[in-house]
Amino acid sequence: MSKIPVTIYAEMTPNPNTMKFVANNYLIDPSATAEFKTQQETKGFSPLADELFSFPFVKGVYFANNFVSITKDDTLAWDYVLTELRDYIRNYIADGKIVVTKIPEERPAPEAEDKTIDTTNYSPSQFDDAIKDLLDQYVRPAVEGDGGAIEFRNFKEGVVTVVLKGACSGCPSSTNTLKGGIEQILKQHIPEVTEVIAE
Repeated sequence: MSKIPVTIYAEMTPNPNTMKFVANNYLIDPSATAEFKTQQETKGFSPLADELFSFPFVKGVYFANNFVSITKDDTLAWDYVLTELRDYIRNYIADGKIVVTKIPEERPAPEAEDKTIDTTNYSPSQFDDAIKDLLDQYVRPAVEGDGGAIEFRNFKEGVVTVVLKGACSGCPSSTNTLKGGIEQILKQHIPEVTEVIAE
């Protein structure tokens, strides 16, 4: 069977433990994303993510569009594993193997330790569509460029709650992105917004 021509390049993200591996074709339906935090979560959903978790240093795998973001632990520097991972992903795709068989269900919101964030009753607000449009237009392209994703959860009493995924989840600069970037954009367009927090 002939191999599929594939090019993969690696790109740094603002999160020093996450590297973005970009392919020259889609890895997943462009309207979907898939995030896996453990090897157990990959079963029945992503054969590639399952295999990537076999590398002992891999802590997270996130697919969107034409890229996979891989989060590693602190045991090894990227210098030692980057080429191996890139070649592994390229060969996997070149062999025509399936990357994602099924999109996982959206994770339920974690129980907030901060009890001021009430995640139980997310009721729609009149600003939801405007907030989603602003996030889609101004924020999503930049966040995807960094190997992550942002999703709107809700708007209540001036506070916009979002979920960060992929490279953005646990990234040291995500607080700056939330406060300096996203919050400013939303406040500028929707005066009712007072704060943006991540779930």
